[in-house]
Parts: sequence; structure tokens; C-alpha cells
Amino acid sequence: MLFEFDSDQRLWQDTVRDVTAKECSPTLIRNIVDNGTDPGPLWRRYVELGWTELTDVESAVELAIVLEELGRSTDPTPYLATMTQFGPLAGAFADPALSGAAVYDGIAVHRDGADWVLDGAARHVLDGDRAERFAVVTGAGVFVVPRERVVATRSPAFDPVLHLAEVRLSGVRVSDADRSDVDTARAREWALMGMAVTTVGACQRILDLALDHVRQRQQFGALIGSFQAVQHKATDMHVAIERARALAYYAALTIAADDPRRGLAASMAKASAGECQSLVFRNGIQLFGAMGFTWENDLQFALKRAKAGDLMLGGAAEHRAAIADGYRAALEVHA
Repeated sequence: MLFEFDSDQRLWQDTVRDVTAKECSPTLIRNIVDNGTDPGPLWRRYVELGWTELTDVESAVELAIVLEELGRSTDPTPYLATMTQFGPLAGAFADPALSGAAVYDGIAVHRDGADWVLDGAARHVLDGDRAERFAVVTGAGVFVVPRERVVATRSPAFDPVLHLAEVRLSGVRVSDADRSDVDTARAREWALMGMAVTTVGACQRILDLALDHVRQRQQFGALIGSFQAVQHKATDMHVAIERARALAYYAALTIAADDPRRGLAASMAKASAGECQSLVFRNGIQLFGAMGFTWENDLQFALKRAKAGDLMLGGAAEHRAAIADGYRAALEVHA
């Protein structure tokens, strides 16, 4: 495996960064939060650019590049849920033009003649209130259900741009033709990798804003960036981000290469991203001082996106425990 981008990947990163800087700007995010601006045109722009077609295993690294930049921009669209949660579960049912969401638990299923019947509710479904289709994980497999047959209600979230919803299915009848033939464990690896690299992008945005601030803010007649304590905090943030970024892209590489270490790499990436956001969140707030808590400061959006990335799909402690359990089991096998 190569751990550096090749020339095509660097060009791809530059292209994505240019697009997000122009079309997913802080001004747009602020307008969505303050004025209720519709992010739909931005989603359709991603579709037009072909970003929703990065569904092949071989495109995992290129998808990760997009996700990092969207995390850095606090992307307000259902791209993350569609590409890393719905898509890997939906398999052949995925459509680049349609958004989707994944329902991982809370739904019961039973046979009724030739059909299956889905009942239950799931909370905190990412983009469940605006997804056009749902991949519903059940004991009988994954069923793809259209939006019209689902009741979804958006739930309050501390990240004002993030969409979380309670999703209910009541007596929804599906057939075997609606069932996706996918490996749910592999689909989860995509989801963890996507959430990890998105969190890394949000953390990078926090560091970028903090560095801009300390280069301009003066205290005691000197730029605060010249103070050693400030430099140490910024350095710690940089090191944590680089570590988490390396593990996130390593997870993407294992997916692209169909490496048997995929599951372990995905958990390592998610754990590292969670640890990273904890340090970056704390230091970012401290470097901004009281300004970091104000509504007028765009820092809040990156802080909230980073924190949400840790909470969804299991936090750092949960994934560290999973890694330890995996190693323990391996040692017992070889004992």
C-alpha cells in the first residue's frame, strides 16, 4: 500500500477543495442556519459533478478525499449518509441521483405469506428526514424502502446543520425483490471510515481558524501566536490531526485493496478521530478564548461537526474496546 497521494489524487484533492471553497462557503452555512436557505442546490451540484458515483471499492480513497473536504466545510447535504451509510448497504439499489439513509437498528421483521413486514422505530438516523430511500437493517437482511412508506421526524441536534431524525415503519410490506444482498460488516467499515475522515476534516477546519486567529490577535503588545504555550497547543492539534488522518486513509486503503484488516483499520480510524476531536475541540476553544463560544464565530460549526462525528457510530472508547477484544481473541486462538 502507498501512503502518499499520487498525482491524480492530489489533483482530485485540489479540485474538490476549490469547489467546496466556492460552493460550500461559510456564508452558505451561515445562511442555512440563520435564514433557512435550502442546501438542495448544493446536493444537486455534487450529483452533477459525479461525486455521488464514487461507489466502487477501488474509489474508496477518492471518496475519502471528498469526505475530508466536506467535513472541513461543514457540508450541509446528505452526502455523507448517502455515500457511506446508505450506499454500501443498498448495493445494486443505489442510484447516484438519489439521497439515502441507513436504519441500523430498531426495526423488527416477520414473514407474512410471500412478503416481509417491517415494524419499529429508530432514533438519530443521519439525514432520515430528507433521504429519498432507506436501507433498513433487519434480522432477515437489508431492505430498501422508499421515502413515501416511512414516517420521519427531524430531531433537535446541537449541530444546527446536521440532520438527525426519528424514523418509524409501521406494517411496511416488502418483498424479497427489495432485499439487498450485501455484507453488512463490510458496509459498516465504509460508514466508520467515512465518519472518521469527515471528523478529521472538521478538526482541520478548527486548527485553520485557530491559526488565523493567533496570527492576528494581540495581547500584552504581542501576537498571541508568539507565545510558547499557544504554539504548543497548536502543535498538539496538528499532531493529533495528522495521526487521525493517517489512520482514516489507511482504513480507506484497506477497503480499496480488500485487505482482511479492513474491520480493524476502520475501528482504529474511528477511535483516533474521536480522540483527535477531543483534543482539538478543547485547544481550539482555548485559543479563541471567549470568542470561541459566540454565535457570530464560525468556529462553532466546525466544533459541533467534529463532536458529532465522535458520537455517531460509536465513540473512541467503544472502538478502542473493540480493538482490544479483537487482539485478545487473536491471542487466544494462537495460544
